[in-house]
Amino acid sequence: MFVDARTLDDNSTLTADLAIVGAGPAGITVARAFAGRNLRVALIESGALEATAETQALYEGESVGIDYPLAATRLRYFGGSSNHWGGFCRPLDVIDFEARDWVPHSGWPFGRDELMLYYATADGLVEVAPANYEDSTYWQRKTGKALLQLATGRMVLGFVHYGPPTHFGTRYQDELVGAGNIQILLNANVVNIAAGPNARTVTHLDVRTLTGKKHRVRAQQFVLATGGLENPRLLLLSNDVMPMGLGNQHDLVGRFFMEHPHLPGFGEIVMVDEKRLPQIFRENIPADGHYVNAAFKPAAEFMRRERLLNATLQVGVAGHYRRQDSVPHPDADKAAAHADMLRAARPFLVEAGAPAGETAEQRLGVWLGLGCACEQVPNPDSRVTLADTRDALGLRRIRLDWRLTEQDRRSVVRHMRSLALEFGALGIGRMLVDIEDDGQWPEQVIGGSHHMGTTRMHDDPKQGVVDRNCKVHDIDNLYVAGSSVFPTCGTANPTLTLVALAVRLAEHLQEKFR
Repeated sequence: MFVDARTLDDNSTLTADLAIVGAGPAGITVARAFAGRNLRVALIESGALEATAETQALYEGESVGIDYPLAATRLRYFGGSSNHWGGFCRPLDVIDFEARDWVPHSGWPFGRDELMLYYATADGLVEVAPANYEDSTYWQRKTGKALLQLATGRMVLGFVHYGPPTHFGTRYQDELVGAGNIQILLNANVVNIAAGPNARTVTHLDVRTLTGKKHRVRAQQFVLATGGLENPRLLLLSNDVMPMGLGNQHDLVGRFFMEHPHLPGFGEIVMVDEKRLPQIFRENIPADGHYVNAAFKPAAEFMRRERLLNATLQVGVAGHYRRQDSVPHPDADKAAAHADMLRAARPFLVEAGAPAGETAEQRLGVWLGLGCACEQVPNPDSRVTLADTRDALGLRRIRLDWRLTEQDRRSVVRHMRSLALEFGALGIGRMLVDIEDDGQWPEQVIGGSHHMGTTRMHDDPKQGVVDRNCKVHDIDNLYVAGSSVFPTCGTANPTLTLVALAVRLAEHLQEKFR
């Protein structure tokens, strides 16, 4: 059932067996696993059922590194940031889990095989099941079209699935409310995780409302699931017993912040005939009740040989060039370059046959835009700390220092050039690369609203905040859910993986209650 914390008597105490802080995809996934069981679950959400400006403002803070919009990349109400999620789903690659000697601080406590069963469950929760992420033969059969046989050995194909997208609050609200054993506390801001002597256990959560009321939530086990920026913030704020914050005895909480740097306009492809590139590469196609798109990824062997990070590159039709039309590109110099390249390649259009309803004399070709999501190396200096300014609850705001390295930039450039070589080797188009290999990042770098790494997972407490079961080191009953536990970030949107990890965490917690 829903309970509005603002309607409770001041200084109320709620008691549960399991308390989960944050009702986004991770928190809802854990709570849902306990629905109908003989256990009391408190699911605690800062916001209401709809967004409000006052609650959203609690996300504001300082960005002192690469400029980053702290509030705009997250949503603080029931369902969390799944309320503006695009539905992009793909698991991390096998190499993403490996300890790579050229990637400092890399390596998960387990390989991808450990997560495969949980990925299968997560596919259903994000509504992309049945999913097939890597089998080109399957997609050739499904589409009835031959796929590209890549030529250079540098790239491989992957397949991205798109959910409805699944807004977890809307999708699972009725199930949670109807469970009977789950109490969803709305407009309830956890301001402190209270620990006992020596911080070996958590005793309760201190909760406040924006209307000034104070409450407590007591439980046996606690899960922190407030996202990759708020998870470290709340641990750092909870410093009444441990002055550096809970889980921060080795100064790791908030470090290793990772995003997926996205570079808009870094390159473009021109083709005389878009049909030379199968439709599944150019646009999302319907399949098995959702949509799928083919992507280009660097081959694991190539990354190992060249000591590169991972990347995902996708293309889409951005415009068509015809002889008598005005140019479709807003940049006149790029438009002229496109047109010159297409005119030089026009004989191939005649051989291939013009698109239906047009002749080779009428049409020059097509311009494809590119999207690139890049892996970021785990960097301890890219981090979340606390600012001196305070929010409406009196809590110190977040201070984010997002940093990228030369290793990140070098990998981006190499993979873009690999894609250019691939299209040239296949003879289906030419790529203009608009990023210089000059040791400098372009002025415009944006993220994907993917906040990872700030409470990283490692078996050694001197190298990670949580262990392989997502339990905070040296605290017996506090767990962290979400992408903040990722040791490395790969290039896949984190939602599918964080949901898989939440399913795995729920299974572990169920054993704790037996």
